[in-house]
Amino acid sequence: MYLPRPVIKSTRGVVGKLKHTLPCDTELFVDNPIQVEGLKKNYGAFPAVKGIDFGVRAGEVFGLLGPNGAGKTTTVEILEGLRSRSSGRVTVLGCDPEVQTSQLKDRVGVCLQATNLQEKIKVREAMTLFAAFYTRTVDSSQLLRRLQLWEKRESLYSQLSGGQKQRLALALALLNDPQVLFLDEPSAGLDPQARLEIHELVQDLRREQRTILLTTHYIEEAEKLCDRVAIIDEGRIIAIGTPREIQDRTLAYSVIEIECAQPVAAGPLPAWRDADKITLDEARRRIAVTSQRPARTIVEMVKWLDEVGIELADIRIKRPSLEDAFIELTGKSLRE
Repeated sequence: MYLPRPVIKSTRGVVGKLKHTLPCDTELFVDNPIQVEGLKKNYGAFPAVKGIDFGVRAGEVFGLLGPNGAGKTTTVEILEGLRSRSSGRVTVLGCDPEVQTSQLKDRVGVCLQATNLQEKIKVREAMTLFAAFYTRTVDSSQLLRRLQLWEKRESLYSQLSGGQKQRLALALALLNDPQVLFLDEPSAGLDPQARLEIHELVQDLRREQRTILLTTHYIEEAEKLCDRVAIIDEGRIIAIGTPREIQDRTLAYSVIEIECAQPVAAGPLPAWRDADKITLDEARRRIAVTSQRPARTIVEMVKWLDEVGIELADIRIKRPSLEDAFIELTGKSLRE
């Protein structure tokens, strides 16, 4: 459970007190509320993060993708102020998470992958408890209504479904009206309906121009929700951009599938321009072609079908997915 750090007196004198009360530089986050430069994190001799750079723009949903052990969780925990860094520069809303920790936690929201409250705490009580940690809060009643939890306000935490528990975690993360949200696997382990509800909430938050850093193991979730993504593997960022930009840079081809109304006559198929790979199924009715210029290849294929008198039954173009690009870049699936 993520809790804002309580204000305590430093035991290391005036320097220790000043370290945690220095004002955040508000001019630093006009364009990029989150800025990471040369970030490194070592665990003994093991380099978990090997010098990464990225910025998250104001009002965007930024996805951090990577297989297990890639370094994304370590990176996010450093940004949240939960873990120290070995070197590099990090700012969130103009604050150094390692230095101005208390000030930062008062202004950001964090929804962890697993949120576990006391089983017998009521939804209403959880909201009241967490509201006491912040210097400013929004109306908790309105927040519960917005997240469809108002009818559950007197229910025990143990009585909530998985989707309701995750919505409560989001409600707690939004209590302080944060400018920046960290969402770690927000829909992990949820059924499809609950996952869809979480997606709709994230899209609502994006429309409110909140800045969101999202980690996920669902490629389709990243494609649907993220304005840009960074793929991290073995402690380094190996690709960054919009999902479409990464797909186009990594896999510059499309697959054209044509279904014929009758079988294609025996013999080899033509060598259409820009077609890298041509396959025909056993029934000789379905042709699949890989092409870097699908529009031109389709014209040639349809022209050929007309010349040989074969009726076209169906045609589809399949662009490479973000998952295809991820596997090409890392040699792994996102869940490895």
